Amino acid sequence: MTGDKSGTLVGLSFGDAFRAQEFLLAAKRLDAKDRLKLNDAVIVVKNVDGKTMVQETTDLQATRTAWSGAVWSGLVGLVLGGPVGWVAGTVLGAGTGVAAAKVIDLGISDEWVDWFRDEVEPGTTTVILLVEEVDRNALIKEAARFSGAKLVMSTFDASTMERIGEALGSTIPVIHNEPAPTEHEVVAPAPTDD
Repeated sequence: MTGDKSGTLVGLSFGDAFRAQEFLLAAKRLDAKDRLKLNDAVIVVKNVDGKTMVQETTDLQATRTAWSGAVWSGLVGLVLGGPVGWVAGTVLGAGTGVAAAKVIDLGISDEWVDWFRDEVEPGTTTVILLVEEVDRNALIKEAARFSGAKLVMSTFDASTMERIGEALGSTIPVIHNEPAPTEHEVVAPAPTDD
């Protein structure tokens, strides 16, 4: 199985956007309690007409990165070159920030997000988590509160995926062994005994 960046992917679809948000909050609570390390989360909403909207939580946004780059470079330019250095630093920093946002993908890769956009069913909201250091029992116990959700894909081992599917109330979870993304794939961490 393949993962993404450094961690394990898991995607669950919900027929209700509020339940999806509640699941994301539950994952954040597990992170706060050190039951898993949540590296990224992406929400894919696909309306009944098949139009999708994606909300990413970690990816650098060009505007925000440009603003940050401009402020910091402007301050350095002001210290080193006075008012002229401030102007030059601000312009240079903004350009660098935009370029960095286009090159750096810190969380779930765009290839995976595109894969989910294509694969999830219309009328659903899907939460995609990139996690590591997972207490599988805690995650499965939490998943049991969301019966009716559908496991779309995971890079967990087959046993863990089956347990998540059972917790959700589905006897056979939908498992895709080799989705399309290739650019940022790494081998998923070896399962640990919990």
